[in-house]
Amino acid sequence: MAKKQTSYVCTECGADYRKWMGQCIQCGAWNTISEFRESRVPVKSAARSGFTGQRAQLQSLEEVELVDLPRTSTLSPEFDRVLGGGIVPGSVVLIGGHPGAGKSTLLLQTTCRLAERHKILYVTGEESIQQIAMRARRLQLNSHGMQVMSETDVESVLDTAREQQPNILVIDSIQVMHMAELQSAPGSVAQVREAAAALTRYAKQSGVALLIVGHVTKDGSLAGPKVLEHMIDASIMLEGNEDSRFRTLRAIKNRFGAVNELGVFAMMETGLKDVKNPSAIFLNREGHTAAGSIVTVAWEGTRPLLVEIQALVDQGFGAAPRRLAIGSDPQRLALLLAVLHRHGGLHVGDQDVFINVVGGVKIAETSADLAVLMAISSSFKDRAAPSDWVVFGEVGLSGEIRPVSSGQERIVEAAKHGFTKAIVPKSNAPKKAPEGMQVIGVSRLQEALELL
Repeated sequence: MAKKQTSYVCTECGADYRKWMGQCIQCGAWNTISEFRESRVPVKSAARSGFTGQRAQLQSLEEVELVDLPRTSTLSPEFDRVLGGGIVPGSVVLIGGHPGAGKSTLLLQTTCRLAERHKILYVTGEESIQQIAMRARRLQLNSHGMQVMSETDVESVLDTAREQQPNILVIDSIQVMHMAELQSAPGSVAQVREAAAALTRYAKQSGVALLIVGHVTKDGSLAGPKVLEHMIDASIMLEGNEDSRFRTLRAIKNRFGAVNELGVFAMMETGLKDVKNPSAIFLNREGHTAAGSIVTVAWEGTRPLLVEIQALVDQGFGAAPRRLAIGSDPQRLALLLAVLHRHGGLHVGDQDVFINVVGGVKIAETSADLAVLMAISSSFKDRAAPSDWVVFGEVGLSGEIRPVSSGQERIVEAAKHGFTKAIVPKSNAPKKAPEGMQVIGVSRLQEALELL
């Protein structure tokens, strides 16, 4: 009988311990260490020689022959943008998201389109084949040539894949897959890690593109051991609010393309449709202009994106005023409020401050600092900014307005959407503004606030 070995693995960083601990020493997270049991099954040493299962060879780096990676287009411009141009043979792509976000719908649409020219094997462990067929019919997809399999055993999936030799293999989802030699339940740390490792080895050995669906936890992070994200080539998150029909696809990790690339889709009756002009859907400026609303230009991956930032400043009635930021960093908001008081002359310490990025977009960069502070000032003074204004710039702790990357491209994008006045860092102001647009360069926070 195979001997079992027990260890304890942190689900956040993948650190391994010999006994259970309340806090992970490596990453400092609490209550993230789970028990890991696996049967030590004897394997041949050659089976795991090197990452792809083959014996590694020593070679000089300068002698390595460089070739362009062939890519398979998904026939979806937004999906291709996030992937870096298409699917690379032998790559492993993990697609995560909340239940109902549209992960299975996106992959079913993509594989049905590619099945006409490529051999596809779609493995589902959560649904029956009949449910997959019903969804394909509801979405009006051409399923000719699609090979579907309902299985949760990894060895059976690999045996079928070796027999069919598909070009693209889809696993939906990794949390329900299991290996017979492990005694733990599907979805556990041991099962997810070993199942992903076996599938990844097969993809690297055979050159098959592997697309894996992954679940997320309540806080939005990928469920399962952190080492799962280290094994794969690309990690993509499909996000979207339940009350919105728009979905955003964001690359968190990508060895074959840009990180933080953003793709936008609209959930329709026939599935997810590409949104060619994302800035238009996030800007709903029709009607009267309200105080506390400012448009900024964020840089997502390789393109600019116009979004509206709304601020609401109201009298606080508690001992501690509330600070809430949706779509931006709450810690950054606290820092900006201190700069606004010290260098902008605006005291909101006794006020509740709420920030919202319209459309469910999440802005991680600092180029929206100036827009956030001007929106707060506009709401506090109850003075609306003109609807044709666009604002961007990073605010430093001493009140200076710092330049941001791709400033010229941001200004040109705003001009295309009809904005006639741009308030930008002085270093980003072009020598010649786009036709029909006035560009005002500011170097201090007080200069920008005086324009309201």
